[in-house]
Amino acid sequence: MIEQKNLTSPTKQSKFQLSEATLGYILVAPALLCIIAIALYPVLNTFKLSLYYMKLQLPGLTHFVGLQNYGTLFSDSRFWSATLNTVFFTVVSVALELVLGMVMALLMNKKFKGTGLVRAAVLIPWAIPTVISALMWKFIYNDQFGVLNDILMKIGLISSYKAWLGNPSSAMSAAIFADVWKTAPFMALLLLAGLQNISQDLYEAAKVDGAGSIRQFFSITLPLLKPTILVALIFRTLDAFRVFDLIFVMTGGGPGNSTETLSIYAYKTLFRNLDFGIGSAIAVIIFIFVFIFAMFYIKLLDKSILK
Repeated sequence: MIEQKNLTSPTKQSKFQLSEATLGYILVAPALLCIIAIALYPVLNTFKLSLYYMKLQLPGLTHFVGLQNYGTLFSDSRFWSATLNTVFFTVVSVALELVLGMVMALLMNKKFKGTGLVRAAVLIPWAIPTVISALMWKFIYNDQFGVLNDILMKIGLISSYKAWLGNPSSAMSAAIFADVWKTAPFMALLLLAGLQNISQDLYEAAKVDGAGSIRQFFSITLPLLKPTILVALIFRTLDAFRVFDLIFVMTGGGPGNSTETLSIYAYKTLFRNLDFGIGSAIAVIIFIFVFIFAMFYIKLLDKSILK
């Protein structure tokens, strides 16, 4: 009798597991349907529109053109300029945010009087809505009454007021600085969470072995913080590549398209030129870039976790 019970129990257990799995799919189904309706359908519809010649001011001329819109973009110098601006903005801003975020996280991880107040103060720029911070920096950079020009004039670094956002050579740098000011605290917050998960015993053992602060950082902190760094880079790279509101408010993509990113180029094509075919093709290309970046970081993250 005892042997019979042992033989039948796995069957009952497998049935229970099967029903539990089925229940899980049923419970997840509504969320999956919402994701399909909200995320997947717009992506597919945008790809469909990118295969058509479609201008709202010429509704009677809408027709299927296949990949012609993509060919038009790839032969357009403005598209490549916007792509280079986007890549430059993404690489420089994310790199600076990572370095500054790491420095802030290391400082906030120290125990000192007023730690909570410092952590709250550091997060203020990130808490400010992007449009508000963009307007603030636009006033700071103003060539007539901007605070930056006034300070630089008083300390003798410039002899006359500069149009920081009106000069192609400085407009992108000014936008990147504003973005770093706003989002470096977000990077610091993520890295701080990773730092607090590292055991202090490792640092104590390293001190006993005679390792200094720099050796501890490169031998303990950086390797153990790698998964957190990759997660932070995923968030910031995808967000920076799709930048729109900050640059749109500060420069509108100017002067002379020197700060025009792919998102702003898509917006102008879609809603100013009313060219939904070309505009949708730009949106699809942005999606492809973002998808490739996400897959690249996820693979790196998987490798770092498996190690």
